[in-house]
Amino acid sequence: MCKIFIKKIILGGLSAAFLTSIGTIFAVPEVWSSCGSANCFLVTGTQEGIGAPGQMTLDISYRYIPMDDFQRGSGNTGEAVVPKVNFETGQIEADHHREVRTINELMQVDIGYGVSDRFTLQVSIPLKNDRSHEHWDEVGTSEEFFTRQDGSSGMGDIRITGRYAAVVRTRHLLVVGGGLKLATGEYKLLDSEGDINEPTIMPGTGSYDFLASIFYDYQVIPHKFDVFLSGSYQLTSENDLDYEFGNATVINGGLGYILTEKITVSGQLNLRITPHDQFKGQDVGSTGGTWLYLTPGIRVQASDHLGLYTFVQLPVYQYVNDVNLVPSYALALGASYTF
Repeated sequence: MCKIFIKKIILGGLSAAFLTSIGTIFAVPEVWSSCGSANCFLVTGTQEGIGAPGQMTLDISYRYIPMDDFQRGSGNTGEAVVPKVNFETGQIEADHHREVRTINELMQVDIGYGVSDRFTLQVSIPLKNDRSHEHWDEVGTSEEFFTRQDGSSGMGDIRITGRYAAVVRTRHLLVVGGGLKLATGEYKLLDSEGDINEPTIMPGTGSYDFLASIFYDYQVIPHKFDVFLSGSYQLTSENDLDYEFGNATVINGGLGYILTEKITVSGQLNLRITPHDQFKGQDVGSTGGTWLYLTPGIRVQASDHLGLYTFVQLPVYQYVNDVNLVPSYALALGASYTF
């Protein structure tokens, strides 16, 4: 019965399956910070479950996050002038450039394998991590100019995680997990002036980070209606450029309801909190903050093995340290296949 329940979570597409695998989050490897680095964080219900022994799950997702709203603290502002981290001089240059817009696109592949009826291994590979970025450079000088050439593109940081179902009952599921984020993505790409680009624009971080999570699901009506609560923590480390992204805390809560045999609808709240990033032990301005999103979603089970899903994240509350760009919404599309 335990195996049937676990398999139902994966193949039935319950949106309350397990937190975004300790960082697909919603996953997401990058923090919200200067120049608009972003990735949506949510529970998809396909990248997080516990598979039956020998079962493999392949999930492909696309995420789109436009960032074009200016914000100071928790309120709107007319512009966002942010600092630059100058790795060549080892300094943080205050009020260096004025943000205009950043479009974030992520294409990710998640491969999960059921080692036993309670333990699953997963590898998450951000194949495409693109940021189209526009800003005014050299703000306040006679050399001020507009550029859209300082974005980036490339593969992001790979994550290897394990998930263990500590409690499996008819109505209760408790999953704990942990893992490691590798430094596989580019983090020393050059900008249009030949300098190392802003860290939050890069596809990767250049650091090895530790990941941990816990997830609890309660079946109000078994295989029909469930509620969940999950939390994760990413402990970051400093890269060889003396830059360290802020540790990330994510808390998700929500519910899922199976409308028909093939359609599941869900609603969730997603909270992410990060402090300032650090460069040579100093806080980097316009990095870190608090974000709360309301996320409706739908999943269609196209066949016994194939599921399709869509989520839209809508801002409820956004607080940025200092001033920065924030997203107006985030969109996630995906497909999962089990075999």
